[in-house]
Amino acid sequence: MPYGEQLRAELGEARAARRIDSSPRSRVWRAEIGGRTAIVKQAAGGADPEGRYRRELTALEIAARRGVGPAVLGTDPAERVLVLEFLEHRPPAPDWIVGYAEALARLHASARPSDAGSLPRWEGPGERDVEAFLRLGGRLGVPAGPGVREELTRLVRRLAEAPAGALLHGDPCPGNDLHTADGVRFVDFEQACLGSGAVELAYLRIGFPTCWCVTAPAPDLVARAEAAYRRITPLDGDLTDACAGWLIRGDALVERARRDGPDHLARLRNRDWTWGTASARQRLAHRLAVVVELAEGRSDLWEFRAHCAALHAAVTVRWPSLRPVPAERPADS
Repeated sequence: MPYGEQLRAELGEARAARRIDSSPRSRVWRAEIGGRTAIVKQAAGGADPEGRYRRELTALEIAARRGVGPAVLGTDPAERVLVLEFLEHRPPAPDWIVGYAEALARLHASARPSDAGSLPRWEGPGERDVEAFLRLGGRLGVPAGPGVREELTRLVRRLAEAPAGALLHGDPCPGNDLHTADGVRFVDFEQACLGSGAVELAYLRIGFPTCWCVTAPAPDLVARAEAAYRRITPLDGDLTDACAGWLIRGDALVERARRDGPDHLARLRNRDWTWGTASARQRLAHRLAVVVELAEGRSDLWEFRAHCAALHAAVTVRWPSLRPVPAERPADS
């Protein structure tokens, strides 16, 4: 465990250290340090570990204003090491998304105008995503008319120009939310950025698009969660646009390590694959249905909505054995 002289002098000796599971991009230990349990995390593998270390530290410092992340007990910049407060996770309640949404609202509201530039701006879908989504329709026998492309181009522009005043976690998934005695707290801020809060509140409807754990909670529960979010902070951004943006991103069908590569939407025609609680085709079918419902009555998404409805019908006919994504998160998450 990378725990050097500087940290020992500041925090005390580390004892009973043991390695715990983490992503390939980091090395994580649990240890007894200075009479308390702590987490030692080192940014290691993957691209730009130095940048990820700085990004996580900055996000944790911002999140500390609202108490929605672990406290930073010490740092070793030379080794890219963070020593963090240990948070005891409890089994989430059946209505866990309500507390999750409240914590997400506090997280988003923790950023201040003076934080602009301290973290990257959230990057939404681009022209490549638009082209891939349109090709998917052609491959499934549902070609898109020119109006669909025009509406998608404007959608991408709206998302790029959306407010960027919220602190976004970047991957607020089951497993990165810890349900503690003091409420929900978030960990693993390596992908944190500044953007519109709608991008992450949309997770509840669109099915946690960057996550292994896709769920589709009951509509009344989602309504309660969204109302809880708005009681804490106004929603900056458009929820329907955010869901539509997640739909057209093929990279949201695979785990992060596999995102920079082939056109994942194109792969769906010939094969399916499972990631966590749902397959790629299940994810696509769920997201199409969500966007069809949310975009009803939107004149600026009229043709896109009709195209999504036709795509959803084609998907259910072509792959009739597809089941809905789970309504509840696994008990051990």
